[in-house]
Amino acid sequence: MSSSTLKTWLDAARPKTLPLAIACILCGSAVAAKTGHFSALLTVLALITALLLQILSNLANDYGDAVKGTDNDDRLGPKRAMQQGLVTPKTMKNAMALNVCLIMAVGASLVLSAFDNATDIVSFIGLGALAILAAICYTVGNKPYGYQGLGDLSVLIFFGWLGVAGTYYLQAGILDSAVLLPATACGLLAVGVLNINNLRDIDNDQACGKYTLVVRMGADWGRNYHLVILVTAYCCFALFALLEHTGFTGWLFMMSLPLAIEHGKAVSASQDGEALRPMMGDMVKVALLTNVLFAAGILLH
Repeated sequence: MSSSTLKTWLDAARPKTLPLAIACILCGSAVAAKTGHFSALLTVLALITALLLQILSNLANDYGDAVKGTDNDDRLGPKRAMQQGLVTPKTMKNAMALNVCLIMAVGASLVLSAFDNATDIVSFIGLGALAILAAICYTVGNKPYGYQGLGDLSVLIFFGWLGVAGTYYLQAGILDSAVLLPATACGLLAVGVLNINNLRDIDNDQACGKYTLVVRMGADWGRNYHLVILVTAYCCFALFALLEHTGFTGWLFMMSLPLAIEHGKAVSASQDGEALRPMMGDMVKVALLTNVLFAAGILLH
C-alpha cells in the first residue's frame, strides 16, 4: 500500500472523531472499576469494537453523503475520500464489508469473554447487530435516519447509554441505575460534536434535503440547543458525584469547565458556518477531556 493510499484511508476513517469512541469505553470502565468489576481484557476488546464501529460509521457516512450529493463544493467540512474521487463506491463498500467482519469477530470475542449465559450472549449479539445497522443506515439507504433528524438521538444512545452502560454491564454483569448519569453525560458531549458539524453545514444540508435536527429547528435554536447540551452533560456528571459520594476527586471533571464555557461562548457568537469550522475540534477536546477527568476522578477516590 502506497503512502498516499494509506493517507486516503486514514483520512476516511476520520481519526479526529475517534476520541468519542474512546471516551465512552473509558467512562464505563471507570465506573465498573469503582464498583470492583474492572477487567482489562474486556475493556480492550470493548475499545477495539467501539473504534471499529466508529470507523464503519465514518466510512458509511463518506459513501452515503457522496452518493446523495450532500458532499459537494458548497459543504464547509473537510473534503472526503469519495467526494474527491480518491475512492470508488465499490471500493468503499468493500472497506465497509471488511470493517463489519472485523466488528463481528472482535465483538463475538468480547461477548463470549464477558458472559457464560445464553440470555446475555444473545442480547449483546443483538445489540451489536443493531449498532452495525445504525452505523451504516445513518446516511446509507433510501431513508437514512440521519437525513430525518434522528442522528442526535442515535449518538446519545450509542455513545452514551449503550456505550457507557453497556461497557459497565459487560464487566459487572449487572446494570446499576447510577451509571445512566455519566452515560447520558458522555452521550450528550458526543451529540455536541455532531451538533457543531450540523450547524456548520446547515445551509448545504437543507439545500440537499438532509433535514438534521439543526435544519429543522434553525441555526439560532441550534446554538441555544448546543448550550443546553453542555450544561446538561455537566449537570449529569455533577449529580453522579453527589449521589455516589465520590469525594473531592470525583469533581475533577469540572477542570474542563472553563474550556467548555469558552467554547459555548464562541458557538453562541458565531454567525455562519465558516466561523464554526474550527469549533468541532474544540468540542471533541471538551468531550474527551471531561470524560478523562471524570474517569480519573472516580478511580482516584
